[in-house]
Amino acid sequence: MSENGRPRIGVFVCHCGTNIAGKVNVAEVVAFASRLDDVVVAQEYKFMCSDPGQELIKQHIKDHGLNRVVVASCSPLMHEPTFRGATTSGGLNPFYFQMSNIREHVSWVTENPEQATRKAKALISAAVRRVALHDPLTRKEVPVRPEVLVIGGGIAGIHAALTYANSGKKVYLVEKEPSIGGHMAQLDKTFPTLDCSACILTPKMSELGKHPNIELLTLSEVENVSGFVGNFKVKVRKKARYIDVTKCNGCGACWENCPTTVTPSERVIRKGPLVIKKAAKPSHS
Repeated sequence: MSENGRPRIGVFVCHCGTNIAGKVNVAEVVAFASRLDDVVVAQEYKFMCSDPGQELIKQHIKDHGLNRVVVASCSPLMHEPTFRGATTSGGLNPFYFQMSNIREHVSWVTENPEQATRKAKALISAAVRRVALHDPLTRKEVPVRPEVLVIGGGIAGIHAALTYANSGKKVYLVEKEPSIGGHMAQLDKTFPTLDCSACILTPKMSELGKHPNIELLTLSEVENVSGFVGNFKVKVRKKARYIDVTKCNGCGACWENCPTTVTPSERVIRKGPLVIKKAAKPSHS
């Protein structure tokens, strides 16, 4: 049993104007809830999410020594934080609260009022049974790592990395190919403006390569991601490059003298229907 002893549950049923009360017999539901195990008080109100409705909850917590609260109203997505706040203001742990959605799940989707009332009773009964088993939870704060990992060095990854890096964050950009640029680096012009692809891409590639907040990991792939939001751990496998990147100046001499087979064996240039083929330099084995 919880730190507050045996459950003393308060059930609060909202009319939501006519959204709920137009189909559900609220008075009958409240009478049913008042007879459930561990329910000390059951109360109805026109708009439970209003300030008077929240005050009603807080007052009953004080007057009846409630240690659990159930509100039957609309969607938790809309007002669960509201009622958790009221529960906290009443002196209880906010997780001693349980919400039952009898608007979207009952009145809005059930034509027959008798069936709607019966279903509302079932949902509230389930909420009462559940809240009796709740344990108090506490919110914790944990440190987060502000670094950003961007996977893929195409134009989208480059732009994302630069955006984060310019905001002051450390960025790791992982690209599986030997160079960044992606498909855009293979294009001549871009749709729909027919702008020069290289004119757009090259300045961004250059800026990324020398940005102090970006660590570029080419020929690399993400193998494993673990951890949680704000504190991920990522395992990156870096493939062998066979050159010393700290000494490489991009002169291309290694390509000319590479002992392996030269590829491609021919260079193909297409200009409309015209195809020009030029033999590459002799292959070396």
